[in-house]
Amino acid sequence: MSKSDADEALASLLDWSEPVVFDCLHECYGSRLEEPQARWLAHRHVRQWRAAISGDTARFEELRRDLVAALATYKLGIGCVLEADARALAELYEIAVARFGRSPRSAQACREALRTLAGKLIPANKQQRAAA
Repeated sequence: MSKSDADEALASLLDWSEPVVFDCLHECYGSRLEEPQARWLAHRHVRQWRAAISGDTARFEELRRDLVAALATYKLGIGCVLEADARALAELYEIAVARFGRSPRSAQACREALRTLAGKLIPANKQQRAAA
């Protein structure tokens, strides 16, 4: 698989993943908060996902710090972010397997794109946890 395949898969992920990610994040926040707070936090969180997928590291880090600060307002911590991120990644992986299962090259590119995305999320989670 070439780097361009993974880059193309990441660009494709940006096109179709946002509603899925939002639903997962909203579900996670909704189990802890009432509306409209859960929806508001999910919208904030999905923006940082968009930045991560698009490769805008500076924007991602800024949005991540803002998200953690917003969560603190509701007495929620980085553990909530970790759970929400894990839930969204798992859902995206399941969709990718179902969607690209018949095309090994596309499936591999999508898995690589998700690994790249997880790699962006994990260091940010570790930094935030260390600061907490």
